[in-house]
Amino acid sequence: MSQISSSAIIELALNLAGSLNTKDRFDRLLDTVRKTIVCDAVALLSYHGDILKPIALQGLSRDTLGRRFSVAEHPRFTALCKSKAPIRFAADSPLPDPYDGLLVDRSGDLPVHSCMGLPLYYDDKLLGLLTIDSLTPYVFEDIPERTLEVISAMASATLNTAFLIEQLENQADHSKRVVTELTEEAWKRDGGELIGESQVMQQLKQEIAIVAPSDFNILVYGDTGVGKELVARTLHHKSLRKNGPMVYVNCAALPENLIESELFGHVKGAFTGADKNRAGKFSLANGGTLFLDEIGELPIAAQSKILRAIQSNEIQPVGQDNVEEVNVRIVAATNRDLKEEVKGGRFRADLYHRLSVYPIRVPQLRERVGDVQLLSGYFVEQTKQKLGISQLKITKEAIVHLEQYSWPGNVRELEHVISRAALKARARQKHKTIIAIESADCGSLDMLVNEKTAQITETTSASIEFTDINLRDETDRFQRQLISQTLSQEGGNWAAAARRLTTDRANLNRIAKRLNIQVVKSVIDN
Repeated sequence: MSQISSSAIIELALNLAGSLNTKDRFDRLLDTVRKTIVCDAVALLSYHGDILKPIALQGLSRDTLGRRFSVAEHPRFTALCKSKAPIRFAADSPLPDPYDGLLVDRSGDLPVHSCMGLPLYYDDKLLGLLTIDSLTPYVFEDIPERTLEVISAMASATLNTAFLIEQLENQADHSKRVVTELTEEAWKRDGGELIGESQVMQQLKQEIAIVAPSDFNILVYGDTGVGKELVARTLHHKSLRKNGPMVYVNCAALPENLIESELFGHVKGAFTGADKNRAGKFSLANGGTLFLDEIGELPIAAQSKILRAIQSNEIQPVGQDNVEEVNVRIVAATNRDLKEEVKGGRFRADLYHRLSVYPIRVPQLRERVGDVQLLSGYFVEQTKQKLGISQLKITKEAIVHLEQYSWPGNVRELEHVISRAALKARARQKHKTIIAIESADCGSLDMLVNEKTAQITETTSASIEFTDINLRDETDRFQRQLISQTLSQEGGNWAAAARRLTTDRANLNRIAKRLNIQVVKSVIDN
């Protein structure tokens, strides 16, 4: 057998370099070995402690790939794993061959044959073995050592490259799963669902369903505490980017001198304190969603930089000459009226139009008729879990009490009220299995008075005596009078009365029961 030719080495190197994937790379390696050395079977095995795992083979039955060879049980494998150099086993070697009965062209025990193995090392670490078998005895005797060394080096490099690629792919896959898991966990932790069945909430959910699958930039606006971040998370979760990251940025908390670094990143040495490269929020959100909360708080100078990134889908880290492409969807949120901010010169008109491709308004809690009860139930369950209470409920009287408040702090204020009420209820009912939140636990809720609710005519004002008036009693008296009058006009028909009062019948019945209103029907004997 002549020494391996230079052309064969070049062909092997080119084949391996041009391989598209690990399997293809292994197949080309074995093809080249069989072209170089005449043989009936060749196998590549990876080494895992005391186990050898076949990962590519030719000339052996396919079920061999499913086998796991314990090194200790196979003397030839043991000898190869302990050696640093190729071993050519004698044709009449008494050591049993691990491939007995596995050759494709031969059944039963192997006759006298040629067998050799090449330990594959990289940086003095055993990666695996390359085994070569021929049914022709003594056929490997004349192969030069240099030929085997070259084949070993090529096979070792191929196996090491495959392991590195596999490791990188696993790390990338793991990182992707971590991002997905964290995003999903944040989704569940922060609610994961828009609670509410009111008409305005149904409209909001419909708007989200329409725009979420697109890649449009979205401006979410509304008062403080209405749940703008939950809307943003819902948009991300229902989008095609839901498996990508959602990166949160509180624009109001960004130091003005570090805004560019925070958003676009920086390189080491870009400024005092930049001791290492740092990725910005745009880079972290690549392939996902960037949530810019309180966007209206950004200074004009920073707004122009964000506008440039949105327009070109490119960012330039501080201190770096080259630009980087990013694929980011922007969801911005604000409690300011950005149109007025634009008019006042405090917000760039071009950025406003870039962000508000599809604006979504989140309604105030006072607009969400009937949702206070649903939200209360949700927050009661959450608080029960946080406080470790076996059972926690809220009374009907407490719900009515909450429904009469105008909630200037919106959903966030309701959540805080429920949390405080649960603590008070638990303190009052230490030894009870079921703890009930009552009206008194919710405290005295001062009704919001603003320009809209304070418009009282002189006639109305003059007719009210402001001494010793109980707002709750006066409200109950007015409701009792209005409901009784409407029922009388509708002949005691609850459904008709509910339609006149623009409420549902069940809610009207609950209010009437609390106010002790009854419809008595009598039979007149003529």
